[in-house]
Amino acid sequence: MGIVTEDVERTRSATDLVALISEHVALRRVGTRWVGLCPFHSEKTGSFSVNAELGRYYCFGCQARGDAISFLRETEHLDFVTSVEALASRAGIALRYDTAEHSGPAAKRSAAVSEAMERAVEWYHQRLLVAKDAGGARRYLRDRGYGSDTVKHFRLGWAPAGWDALVREAGVNADLLVEAGLAYRNQSGRLNDSFRERVLFPIFDIAGRPVGLGGRVLPGGNGPKYKNTSGTALYDKSRVLYGLNWAKGAIVERGRVVVCEGYTDVIGLHNAGVTEAVATCGTALADGHVRLLTGFSRRIVLAYDADSAGQGAAEHFYDWERRFDAGISVVALPPGTDPADLAQKDPERLRQAVAEAKPFLGFRLERLFATMDLTNPEGRARAAEASLALVSEHPDSLVRDQYLMQVSDRCHLSPEQLRALPRRAPPKNGERPAPAVVTAAPKPKPPAVPRPELEALRLAVHHPEKIEGRLDIALFSSALAGAVYAELASAMTLHEAIESAAPEVADLLGQLAVEDTQEDPDDVLGQLIAQAAARALAELRREARSSTPERSHSELAGRSASLRHALEDMRSVDPGPDYVARLAGAERHLLALLLGSPSMPAGPAVQKGEATDH
Repeated sequence: MGIVTEDVERTRSATDLVALISEHVALRRVGTRWVGLCPFHSEKTGSFSVNAELGRYYCFGCQARGDAISFLRETEHLDFVTSVEALASRAGIALRYDTAEHSGPAAKRSAAVSEAMERAVEWYHQRLLVAKDAGGARRYLRDRGYGSDTVKHFRLGWAPAGWDALVREAGVNADLLVEAGLAYRNQSGRLNDSFRERVLFPIFDIAGRPVGLGGRVLPGGNGPKYKNTSGTALYDKSRVLYGLNWAKGAIVERGRVVVCEGYTDVIGLHNAGVTEAVATCGTALADGHVRLLTGFSRRIVLAYDADSAGQGAAEHFYDWERRFDAGISVVALPPGTDPADLAQKDPERLRQAVAEAKPFLGFRLERLFATMDLTNPEGRARAAEASLALVSEHPDSLVRDQYLMQVSDRCHLSPEQLRALPRRAPPKNGERPAPAVVTAAPKPKPPAVPRPELEALRLAVHHPEKIEGRLDIALFSSALAGAVYAELASAMTLHEAIESAAPEVADLLGQLAVEDTQEDPDDVLGQLIAQAAARALAELRREARSSTPERSHSELAGRSASLRHALEDMRSVDPGPDYVARLAGAERHLLALLLGSPSMPAGPAVQKGEATDH
């Protein structure tokens, strides 16, 4: 039927939630919490909060909440069992199942394939470092400016010329090599290596685990210049960026990510000091890449010829800027060069070009003006017409107007003249439906809960030992707060309380899990009890004003006096020896009076199916 509950809890507890989430978005520590941009909706300021100790996350923008298992399910689109198996594999936990036939073979197989890839990468790396047949590869890398430190940092490798050297010598199960894309069976059924006589660039996932390989043939060698691992269970090129495992820290620190087209470009940029560089793996930049990158920075700098794709690129870039709230700029590289070449010849110029990257539309206009003759009226008129065609592609009218002013200045025409020109429609690449917007609509906020009650609940979540035996549901005036307290009181763990609660209650519990409190428990409990006493006294006064045959005025007056005296006693406890014990005694006496008073409500109504405020 599923995984044994105890093992699910062990896996949840053993998972470093901050490390897991940091593989997707950048987090920074703020007090006892970690905060960052929400991975579930687009936002400019971070409203996503993580409590590492409790293993919970919560977004104050879209109200997404959960633990390590739910995070993996949402981000990787996995079912519950697969998510737990993946996390257990990371933590080295052997799972048990409540049926004999369900033994978790998928997780074990995935771990075995991953281990096979790791061993192959290391085998290829050692070949490059010491094997005699790798001499040509070592010379090639030295000529490219790659020293020993670079080779070791990026774990570069060498695939020898033999048909099956890896299969024979690496000591890895052949079927695992095939699943990892490292080997294949030919028509006669014989196993062959997928990579032969190539310099290898291992491709790592964001956590630094090898998932694929890119191979470059040496100059003068046979076959295509580059060959990449085909799609496997480990490797999906549309969701992996080469170098992100090394670059993610620099991306967050510098507030930008530099995207290029090849492995050597990434290495060149890193060697030139641009350590926030990454590359797509033999594919164009796609939605999955942009979604991944904007979790770290919303400023994306393209270090390749982004103008070559023309209108098609513009549609993608403007769409990404809108959907992911990103800014896309382009590096103006010298004609005929790429980042790898420039890093070797003039690293300072490369760094300067990255620093001076222009927004995509501004870059295209500069390219256009560089090809036009602006020294005569005819040339400026043609430039104006062509420029306006580019400007008209941008979906934002304010941005269009800003660039129109630049065109006006460059072409010596007034803005009014330019606005009067007929717009030349941009070329179309086929009609496509508008992509779905990923920005999540904020959910309705739960009913307001009085601050002392919220603080008491935060104490109950984070420091239950400080208020043990001092809380009761009758102290809460808010039905939602009372329902939260009831769930906490009846559950063994916070996770159990959240899973069994009504949606509104679970949402507030998720929020409380990432909101620690520094309030003094005595102050919080004192306020809570005092407010409960005030409500009870108000109710007694109301009853005294009404005709109540069943209860005499003297009885009501006596109960009111007892409550007032008990409240004064609690408030007048002087600091000194046994202060905490004396205060707790006064609290218990007042609470007993409150609970024993027929006029005191038994606490807000609590139902599993709903939690509504009075």
